[in-house]
Amino acid sequence: MRVATILFAGVAAAAISLSAHAAEQGATGMVTGINRLNGTIAIQRIQTGTVGANTGGTAEEFKIKDTAMMEDVHAGDRVTFSTVDSGGAKTITKLDRQK
Repeated sequence: MRVATILFAGVAAAAISLSAHAAEQGATGMVTGINRLNGTIAIQRIQTGTVGANTGGTAEEFKIKDTAMMEDVHAGDRVTFSTVDSGGAKTITKLDRQK
């Protein structure tokens, strides 16, 4: 019985760790708009690979965790970014301009 409890606790800890990692998503996109007053940025995701690569998606608006991340980014720049879902709103935690 004690072994089963320890095993269950280990599986639960692993599941929590994996769900937290899965919540942070990495993606590539093109900046279509920046609102520095509201701390938001609009990014159109870029499809990777060949399947569906020609389909253009609409831009999504994201909150920015730290507004200093927007200083080096301008509309038209290609970026890689990571998001987390906090309270129903997607928030960018990492934003890097591609060269």
